[in-house]
Amino acid sequence: MARVAVLHNTLDGRGGADTVCLHVCEALQAVHDVTLVTLSRSSLAELNALFDTDADVRVRRPPGTELVCRGFDALPDRYGPQLAARSVLLRRLFAPHAADFEAAVSTANEFALPLPSLQYVHFPQFNRRHAPAGGTPRLDPLWSRLAGVGDRRLPDDARLLANSAWTADAVEAIYGRRPDVLHPPVDPVPNPRPWAERETGVVVLGRLAPDKRPLRAIDVVDGVRARGYDLHLHLVGSSSTIYADYGRRVAAAAADRPYVHLDRDAPPEQVMELLATHRYGLNCKPEEHFGMAVAEYVAAGMVAFAPDAGGQREVLAGRSDRLFDSTPDAVATIAAAIVDDARPTLPRDRYASDRFHAAVREGVAALLRAESERGG
Repeated sequence: MARVAVLHNTLDGRGGADTVCLHVCEALQAVHDVTLVTLSRSSLAELNALFDTDADVRVRRPPGTELVCRGFDALPDRYGPQLAARSVLLRRLFAPHAADFEAAVSTANEFALPLPSLQYVHFPQFNRRHAPAGGTPRLDPLWSRLAGVGDRRLPDDARLLANSAWTADAVEAIYGRRPDVLHPPVDPVPNPRPWAERETGVVVLGRLAPDKRPLRAIDVVDGVRARGYDLHLHLVGSSSTIYADYGRRVAAAAADRPYVHLDRDAPPEQVMELLATHRYGLNCKPEEHFGMAVAEYVAAGMVAFAPDAGGQREVLAGRSDRLFDSTPDAVATIAAAIVDDARPTLPRDRYASDRFHAAVREGVAALLRAESERGG
């Protein structure tokens, strides 16, 4: 049993990366002495309830975490969550305590760490200007330099994982090293309703945040209804102080439409019920790094739709009748599926969590073996 630190910049966004963090903790807690190091206010209890996980590890919040979180929360929505800046700060605060651990696992992308590490990359957070896709934050050169990776080199004792082949391409383009692909954990939804008994409605999962485009989802359903199809929408989103203003805009748009239901911070059992009883799932974020929501739709036996970009193309096997490149195209694609009575065809158990947990445990074991062979 080794002393392992799990590093995660913030769990307050309550998105797919945070789900991965809790699953990593759950996977390792029975075989290692695990400490979660994070600049977050959210408690494990509330996150376990939200993500249906069972993480039970020691949590170390560096001094000043509350003040840091309040400062980032005070930034207007247009500045985003500033994840790179949070990661730079987390690395600085963790460094004096790194000697307390034998290995680290980052569930918040790439880091330059002073100990052997397993790094799970959702999408590179530094040196973004060298990536083949995705936007380039204005302060990218500064954060990359302060993170210790301004030379585009990661430590030799860092083992890399990526959530999709698309993300792996980006990591390789920046750092010259290709990660192994380990898709995030998504278990099949229990007791899915037969197709004929499902409601003709759309479910959209994800944070109520600008990058997830819930307002675009409303526009898509508006467009399908304008074609004469009685389609309703459930926006099932986790709310966060990071995106408070945007969440209010989404709530106002939903309140204006009787066929749009906002299920904010729904418990897992309610989410599972919606997935098991509705026909269609929609994701609107372009260039999704993996697309956990899309994978959840597939795991629930739904017909899923997503932008024709990013890792979600892998989840939907590149099917042109499930992918779209604009709001009008999304309207046409969903309307065609309704007319054709399209049915789900992809396997529901592709991303089961037991597979993910086993791969994480083996990744840490391999890291420790390699360090032992080096005489560390």
